[in-house]
Amino acid sequence: MEHQVLDVEQRGEVEWVTLERPDTGNALNGLLVAALVSYFEELRQREEIRVVVLRATGKHFCVGLDMAAGAFSATERSPHSIWSVQREIARIYLAMRKCPQPIISLVQGAACGGGFSLALASDVRIAAEDARMNAAYIKIGLTGCDMGSSYFLPRLVGASVASELLMTGRFIHAPRALAVGLVSEVVARDGLEAAAQLLVGDMLLTAPMGLRLTKEALNFSVDAPSLDAAMAMEDRHQSLLALTEDAGEAALSFFEKRLPQYRNR
Repeated sequence: MEHQVLDVEQRGEVEWVTLERPDTGNALNGLLVAALVSYFEELRQREEIRVVVLRATGKHFCVGLDMAAGAFSATERSPHSIWSVQREIARIYLAMRKCPQPIISLVQGAACGGGFSLALASDVRIAAEDARMNAAYIKIGLTGCDMGSSYFLPRLVGASVASELLMTGRFIHAPRALAVGLVSEVVARDGLEAAAQLLVGDMLLTAPMGLRLTKEALNFSVDAPSLDAAMAMEDRHQSLLALTEDAGEAALSFFEKRLPQYRNR
């Protein structure tokens, strides 16, 4: 059933993952949640894939939870039933951070609620000129802190902007998102794929293990208790990688003025 809501196209060492519910603004229903959970949890074991590009068809990136979807409109509205749905959706974002591959999100139109969190949980965000994002949860009588927003957003834009967005549900549009560092680049909608290709190309010029451990180091360092702790991890990673065949190949290719031929060894 996954092909109906999620398209996965492999291009060499890169997978382009596309949300395929354009008629609903790519809203998260039960099938799409299950497909995303399955994809990102399995991705952790697939070293042959080095980079993932996450995008969507249609006008919007993802407008959030599909409130009309049967899986999320249970007749029994008990704490347990709602908690079960909540935890199932949360698995998407946890899996995105745990997989070693960098994830590049291409955001066009609206990215709301859970769709906003898909972008936040990615490693790099590239926005179309018409992109707008918000933590929509507070607009429906809930807290603005959901699906990792209270964790990701302050670390990306600082406490003041994060508090403003989470406490109001205001949209942040592409120009301001770029100004506050929420996205890396703003391009025309039809330039999203080309912008991603340039970034992917640079990532693929790095040693495979070096790229994976860079994501790992960033994940741990954002919560590191001290500079000493962060640098201790960096020292271990560098000492390990310095002894790999790929590190020797990187140095040799630099002096020989050619592209490196990595073997992931």
